[in-house]
Amino acid sequence: MSVDFSYLLRKEDPGAALRDLDDVVVLASVVTDDGETIPAGTEGTIVGVWKDGEAFFVEFAEPEGALATVRPINLRRIGRHAP
Repeated sequence: MSVDFSYLLRKEDPGAALRDLDDVVVLASVVTDDGETIPAGTEGTIVGVWKDGEAFFVEFAEPEGALATVRPINLRRIGRHAP
């Protein structure tokens, strides 16, 4: 992909990459740090970014305060809070 084409993609969707406080949905089941299974389709919020986006710490409402480390391939952004 050329740099010019990449720039055009970013221009159309600024900040396309996932980032802290984005609202996301998990595309595959994930296991929380406490061992609970979060099913695919569950919504959460990114609360931490690991190694420049190699993985994300996602918080879920149910079970209350559940946290899981999720790879970006298993996430889809559904909302973004203003910086």
